[in-house]
Amino acid sequence: MSEMRKVQRTPSGTFFVCVPKSWAERYGLKRGATVAVRETSDGKLLIDPSYSAEPSLRETVLKPGPYLGREIIGNYLLGFDIIRVVAKNRISFEVRDAVKNAVKSLIGLEIVEEDYSGIVLQCLLEPSSFPPEKILRRGYSIAAGMHRDVVNALIDGDIHLAKNVIARDDEVNRLYFLLVRILRTIIQNPSLSEKLAVRPIECLDYRLTASLVEAIGDECVRAALKVVELKGKKIPDELKKLFMTFHNLCFRAHENALKAFLTNNVSLAEDVRGIRGEVEEQLKEIEKAAKAQSLDVVPNLLTIAADLKQIYEHSVDISDLVMPKKTEQDIR
Repeated sequence: MSEMRKVQRTPSGTFFVCVPKSWAERYGLKRGATVAVRETSDGKLLIDPSYSAEPSLRETVLKPGPYLGREIIGNYLLGFDIIRVVAKNRISFEVRDAVKNAVKSLIGLEIVEEDYSGIVLQCLLEPSSFPPEKILRRGYSIAAGMHRDVVNALIDGDIHLAKNVIARDDEVNRLYFLLVRILRTIIQNPSLSEKLAVRPIECLDYRLTASLVEAIGDECVRAALKVVELKGKKIPDELKKLFMTFHNLCFRAHENALKAFLTNNVSLAEDVRGIRGEVEEQLKEIEKAAKAQSLDVVPNLLTIAADLKQIYEHSVDISDLVMPKKTEQDIR
């Protein structure tokens, strides 16, 4: 809860504000103690009573259980640096496998100690080295490649390429988890917010956008699974052209949506929503042509088309997060 304080002035002209007594006592501040005062980009002043102290590692202890993998991921996302898995007796092979599988899905988390009854995991990443925009761009790059390749796999009847699309989804998920961890760390650490030039209020939009990029990857996986089920069957040239046109529309939509989000380009964001009529018309053409094919391939073709349409919807959701960039004067 915030407290209201009056700004005062000394006879010599220096302005000052008294800090709350309870806060000073909680951090052991005495008369003559030094604190760091930092101005943020939006004009706020941050007072740090422990600016010279090394940041302490956050640690948690988990016990083996049926949801251990989920608990490890959850604590990683919450920003814990050290995760100890401690058992009463011996840690079973199943538990060790669960821990190792969880570690595989989390960037920077490593097993640093392991013995008869315990496993110690530590995140070795330095948050300031991972700007959210850089992580988001990398995750999007992989998801966009998956989108492009799943359509090529359908057109060429390439099962190997479709399976490759499915395998790449793990990396998209890993980057999503990393971004969530970084964003939560930024919210809890104002100095990191300043260093990475990401305001806490912007973290929510980054989180939502990253979630939508991850969802685009999931749609590509669902489409790839249907391509695998087709077992390399070729589709007519007319249908190939329709799918390629539809793909180009949807691909352009999420490409422009992400660009608009990162540059606050409202006009570009509006263009994403503006092609909805073309997308829906093209989908109808595909559905009509797909239903004319043999019954054993119709469900797969319709599902793939629906997955691509959903990618477009995710693109619209990303574009809806775009707001005109406020100037410093607007903020004040």
